[in-house]
Amino acid sequence: MQEGKKIYFASDFHLGVNAQLTSLEREKKIVRWLDHIQHDAYEIYLVGDVFDFWFEYWSVVPKGYVRLFGKLAELRDKGIPIFFFIGNHDMWMFEYFEKEFDIPIIRKPIIKEWNGKRFFIGHGDGLGPGDYGYKLLKKVFSNKICQFLFARIHPNLGVGIANFWSQKSRAVSPAHLEWLGDENEWLLSFCNKQLDKDEVDYFIFGHRHLPIDYTLKNNHSRYINIGEWMFACSYAVFDGQEVAIHFFENEKGKVFTKK
Repeated sequence: MQEGKKIYFASDFHLGVNAQLTSLEREKKIVRWLDHIQHDAYEIYLVGDVFDFWFEYWSVVPKGYVRLFGKLAELRDKGIPIFFFIGNHDMWMFEYFEKEFDIPIIRKPIIKEWNGKRFFIGHGDGLGPGDYGYKLLKKVFSNKICQFLFARIHPNLGVGIANFWSQKSRAVSPAHLEWLGDENEWLLSFCNKQLDKDEVDYFIFGHRHLPIDYTLKNNHSRYINIGEWMFACSYAVFDGQEVAIHFFENEKGKVFTKK
């Protein structure tokens, strides 16, 4: 990792649905953030749920997002590596980003190492104990036959159905974003269990929608949840030594911290 460069992590833009800002306003804000970080970005990780819904038909992709696409293409043309993790809202991402933008699609958590620090990176959905209904649903949505059958539906109907279902499955109010207690935070349980079989310095997840910086049971490793962009506009940065959560154009952003 080059001196003076940083690695950026962001997730849960949920473009396509309105929240504190409209989807278009939020997209423009995300582009401003990408402009802001491009001067020192060593790599950029988009850790899932960039879109509130996404499905790639053989020759059709959801309309919109042209500002984001243009900025991502510009950054790749400048040689900045970008990695796209699928989330539970955009798991039907196939080859479009890889072919159009040269951005790899990552479907499972990965281990990376920079400057002697080990990172476990993933969206976070389906990890840890509980949530068995979603885990079953994820298997259905990931099934190739189910994807083939959905692709047979006309896009006007298919996208409409999917958008309705997607918005039903996600709370859009920040009032729900609070720490649930150590025993009820599934990703925290996953991180602590993972430490029993693998040495990791930082677990980087999205999905939870709550910016979290939590020191784990070994008093060294940390669970970092990036948060979201419907309200918090939070992201994480590794400067070569430490990971920290920041907020973009949000002076009231708060991080749940336990050290």
